[in-house]
Amino acid sequence: MQSLGCDVAALNTVQFSNHTGYRQFTGTRVSASEITDLYRGLKQSYLDDFDMMLSGYVPGAPALEAVGEIAKELKEKAQTRGKPGSFFWVLDPVMGDNGSLYVAQDVVPVYKGLVKYADLILPNQFEAELLSEVKIVDMPSLTRAISVLHERYAIPHIIITSVSLPDSSSPSFTAPNSSAPTPTPQEEGQSQPPRTKTLSVVGSTMTSTRQPRAFQISFPAIDCYFSGTGDMFSALMLVRMREAVYNTEGGLTERESWLSDDAVDALDLPLAKAAEKVLGSMHEVLTKTAEGMKGRVERARGFVEEQLKREEQRANGVNGCANGNGNGDGHVDKKAKLEPETNGNGVPGEEKTEEERVKGEEDERRKQVEELEKEEAEARKRLHLMKSKSAELRLVRHLDSLRHPEVEFRARRIECS
Repeated sequence: MQSLGCDVAALNTVQFSNHTGYRQFTGTRVSASEITDLYRGLKQSYLDDFDMMLSGYVPGAPALEAVGEIAKELKEKAQTRGKPGSFFWVLDPVMGDNGSLYVAQDVVPVYKGLVKYADLILPNQFEAELLSEVKIVDMPSLTRAISVLHERYAIPHIIITSVSLPDSSSPSFTAPNSSAPTPTPQEEGQSQPPRTKTLSVVGSTMTSTRQPRAFQISFPAIDCYFSGTGDMFSALMLVRMREAVYNTEGGLTERESWLSDDAVDALDLPLAKAAEKVLGSMHEVLTKTAEGMKGRVERARGFVEEQLKREEQRANGVNGCANGNGNGDGHVDKKAKLEPETNGNGVPGEEKTEEERVKGEEDERRKQVEELEKEEAEARKRLHLMKSKSAELRLVRHLDSLRHPEVEFRARRIECS
């Protein structure tokens, strides 16, 4: 947001050393009282003149309620001033993904109580199911979920991210600097080639009667794991939504929730224009991150594989080492003569029995094997940490893609029953 010209006051909801994708981290979750206290500090210094707010991951219900109180207070202040369009809340209801929650169960009802105050929500497919209580399995059920969110909660703007449905239509993306949709193979009279895997976002701005004006934007999926895509999408949507609204004539900035007239088509909505531009930036940054990731991961894998190879050679040396009788087969010669051991001065000490010597050798080998296994586990852990770092989006290095994306995506209208 700062790279696109926003002055940002950040209130952290967690203080972690790193994101949880590393599978290890230190730090603490911020309490509700700490969030409230930080906001009170901003107010007492007259630093609460915000025109937009973005909320994301909040780990617990009390802290989420504290965040919601801040948003409600700012919305009420805008209403009191007679300028309802002067504050806009973008809410990313972070609860889970792929059918699983990664917040406490009591967070879900708190979100259901807060979304009616939001101007734009950005749930993923699973989160949209939780909020609408509609199981999304195809496009009709998806549009039904959107209709429920508009009707039940009066949410003005909705974008459902990471939509993956079995009956998705052809991608709606174009080459850089191209203004015309890419013709499909059928349009060109060609046979159908293997389809590129695509994902979609589906958005809608409601009418004055809470009816959806829905659109879909599809884009090619990149076969990589990335960290930070959700945060990037929500931050860019905040900026681009404001930009699209301010570029729209008719005093839209003065209206509550920046709601367009009912006559405005779904494809002409500021929400659709904003999403098109955001996905262009996202695709460019993810593509460039993936290109750099390959080299970083290969170097990390090479380093770890070399380390594992050395450890394997050591392990083979341990498992196949010669015993004290020179047989080299890892077995003790039962007929071997037991030589008396000496102390440090060369004076003969107590003789060890055959069983004691066998047990000593086995203990030593077991200790060495355990040490090698521990080193191997540590090497694999290091590879995971290196991969985790390489999966982080390289935003600062690709500011041009954030500000002026060349890749263009086009929304298409969706009919809602």
